[in-house]
Amino acid sequence: MASSALRRVVVVGAGPVGCLAAMAFAKQGWSVDLYEGRPDIRLPSSKAAAQQRSINLAISHRGIAALEAIDAAATQRFMRAVIPMRGRMIHTLKGDLVSQLYDRDGQCINSIDRALLNEDLLNEASALLNIRILFRHKVISADFDEKIITLRNLDSNEELSMDFDFCIGADGSYSIIRRQMMRVVRMDYHQEYIKHEYVELKMPAGRDSEGKSMFLLDPNHLHIWPRHSFMLIALPNKDKTFTCTLFAPNTDLDRLSSADSILSWFKVHFPDALQMIGERTLVNDFMRNPRSPLICTKSKPYHYKDRVIVLGDAAHSMVPFYGQGLNCGLEDVRILSTLLLEEGVESTIPPIKMESRNSVDQRLARALDRYSDTRHEDLIAICDLAMDNYVEMRHHVTTLSYIFKKTLDNLLYSLSSRTFISLASLGPLLSRVPYSPGEPSGWIPLYTMVTFRPDISYATAKKKAARQANIIMGLGWVGVALLGLLGMWITWIALAHCIQVQR
Repeated sequence: MASSALRRVVVVGAGPVGCLAAMAFAKQGWSVDLYEGRPDIRLPSSKAAAQQRSINLAISHRGIAALEAIDAAATQRFMRAVIPMRGRMIHTLKGDLVSQLYDRDGQCINSIDRALLNEDLLNEASALLNIRILFRHKVISADFDEKIITLRNLDSNEELSMDFDFCIGADGSYSIIRRQMMRVVRMDYHQEYIKHEYVELKMPAGRDSEGKSMFLLDPNHLHIWPRHSFMLIALPNKDKTFTCTLFAPNTDLDRLSSADSILSWFKVHFPDALQMIGERTLVNDFMRNPRSPLICTKSKPYHYKDRVIVLGDAAHSMVPFYGQGLNCGLEDVRILSTLLLEEGVESTIPPIKMESRNSVDQRLARALDRYSDTRHEDLIAICDLAMDNYVEMRHHVTTLSYIFKKTLDNLLYSLSSRTFISLASLGPLLSRVPYSPGEPSGWIPLYTMVTFRPDISYATAKKKAARQANIIMGLGWVGVALLGLLGMWITWIALAHCIQVQR
C-alpha cells in the first residue's frame, strides 16, 4: 500500500506573520517552504536597510496569545527583549507631563524591536526540520488551480516553478499573492491613503553623572505630544534610546523643507522633544529619513477554495494608531490554526488523492470558508477603530470631556467587573478556539477589550463599547438635567429668601 505524503504549504513573506504561519503549519505536520524576496535580515549587510522602517512595535496580549498558541517556549524568550509600557505620558505644550495608565490592573503593552522579533521568529522557524527558508526569491505568478507558484531567484536570475498543496500570502500591503488571487476570486477590495504621513526620528540616550547610558524619558510609558492636527510619539529601545515618530498632514510636512523651517516648527510645537533629540540629530534624521504613507486596505474574501489564503497586511493594512497591526496579523495565524484543528485538517495526503491535484479537501475548504466569513467583521472593526484612535491620540487625550469619560468608564469597570482575567489564564482556551463563546459580562473599557482581552473579538469589543458609550452619554444628560434642577432649586430658595427678607 502506498504511504501518505506530507502536504506542502508555501508561505510568501518572511515577516513576523509569515514566520509564525510557517511555524504553525510545521508544528501541525506540514512540509513548509517559506519564500522572501528580500535578503536575510539576520545578515550584517541587511541591518542598514532594516533601519529605514520603524524599529519599534507595540506587542500586546493578542499578539502574545498568538505566539504562545504556536510556541509557548519561544514566546517566553521573545518577551525577555520587551520594554513594558504601563500607560501614555502626555506632553503638553507648556511642558507638563500627564500619565494616563492603560489598565486598572497594571497590565502593559510592550515595546519590542521589530528586527529583533523578526530575527527570533526566523531562528525558531529555521530550527524546525520541516521548514525550508529561501531568501531573495521573488514571486512572479501563482496558478492556484494548478497549484504551481513561479519565482525568480534574484541571485542567479533563474526562474523556477514549485508545486504546492496550499499557499499563504503574508507578503504585506502590496501583496502579489492577493493580486494573483484577484484573477480567480471576485474580491471586494478597498485601498485608502489618508492625508497624513509619518517620519521616523531618533532620540539618543542620555548620560548619568557616572557617564553611563540612561533614558531621557520614563521608559515605561508611550510618550505622546498631541497637537490637535498632528502628533509626535516616542517608544523606548533596549539601548536607552527612543524611536520617535512624527505624524502630520502632508501639507504641514511639505513646508518643512529646510533646516531652519524644521527647527522653527519644532521649537514652537515640541520644544522639550527638540532639546532631548538635539538640533543636529533632528535635522539629519528629518532630511535623510523617508516620509512614509499611511494606508488602510480592506478585502474579502481572504481565500480561494482550499488553495490559498492571505493573512496580515496582505489582507488588511491598518493605520498604526491602536498598535494592533502586528497583533492582529499574529492573531490571524492563531485563528486560522484553531479552525484547522476544529475541522480536523490533516497534514498528509491520503493515497487515494495523490493521483489528482484537482480534488478539493473539504475540511480545509470549510476551515477557510469559516475564516473568511467570521474574520471579516473583526478586521473591518479594528481597521475602523485604528482610524478613530488617531483623533483620540492627537487631540482628545487633552480634553476635559475625554478625561471625564475615561474616569467614568474606569469607575463603572471597577464596580461591575471585579475579577481580573490574566493572559496566562486564557492561554489554554485560545490555543483551541478562536474566542470565548458569548459576550463578556460586566462593564469593560474599549481599550481593555482590544488590548488586554484576546478572548474577545474585535467586532464584539466594538459593539459592546458602542452600547457602553450610549450609556455614558445618557448618564451625562442625566447629570446635566440634575445640575439644571439643582440650579433651579437653588435659585428658587434664593428668591424665596429675598421675598422673606423684603416682608
